Amino acid sequence: MPTLSTENISSDYISGDNAGKYRQTTSEKARQIPEEVTQADLAQIEKQGYVVIEDVLSAEELATIKAEIGPLLKETGRNAFEGYKTQRLYAVLTKTRALDRLVDHPRILAMLDKMFMPNYLLSQLQVINLLPGESGQPLHYDDGFYPIPRPRAGLGAASIWAIDDFTHTNGATVIVPNSHTWDDERKPQPEEAISAVMKAGSVLFYPGTLWHGGGANQSDTNRLAVTCQYCEPWLRTQENYFLGTPLEVVAEVSEDIRRMLGYSIHPPFAGMVNGMHPKRLLENL
Repeated sequence: MPTLSTENISSDYISGDNAGKYRQTTSEKARQIPEEVTQADLAQIEKQGYVVIEDVLSAEELATIKAEIGPLLKETGRNAFEGYKTQRLYAVLTKTRALDRLVDHPRILAMLDKMFMPNYLLSQLQVINLLPGESGQPLHYDDGFYPIPRPRAGLGAASIWAIDDFTHTNGATVIVPNSHTWDDERKPQPEEAISAVMKAGSVLFYPGTLWHGGGANQSDTNRLAVTCQYCEPWLRTQENYFLGTPLEVVAEVSEDIRRMLGYSIHPPFAGMVNGMHPKRLLENL
């Protein structure tokens, strides 16, 4: 019988960058953020389960986003979780470039670089517009569909960008502080939840283990938000970007977004196409 040895399996092969033509890339944008800023953001997340970063988007950027997104918002939700009085826009990258800066914002990428393995993925991108009269969304945590017991580190993370002001009455996201550390048996009680009140242009960021939900819109105005969700590179994403994103769009977006859409390799070869790096699909465009 042949002699089998695990010594022939190099750890460098399992964990290293084995691509030839297209080497692994990292975010230059993330390196723009001072290390002390990122560490302070992560300290807030460790302490309470989330961080709110204010005044990230300018008034001009918010106006541009609203002008681009407004005409695309049509149908309301199909069930109570989506919200019967909530407009949602999916496949956003195929419809506008207006939200690209939110997906690959340096402050967000700097945290993700510390939280996840290299070549982490964009799991989904959504526009969420709560209309007047919308009820509160059931509390949940975003990476709950991955069948790995808690307590654990987040397998995903999310940013929620306030395009309108988030108030107590218009449906500000409801969060449960410290719930990111809970086990599977612990469930939130109503009195433990608070509203993530923040001004337009701010962003709420949290790991996929934090209990939260959309608030009830008891006002007479809409509440517009954008959520970007990310996950470890070895997990399946919520939105199937491989099938849903044309190559022409992949070629248009930034290198950071392209990498997060799966045009990267998780060592040693996860993500290959015909035995080669997926970026080769873009060579003849």
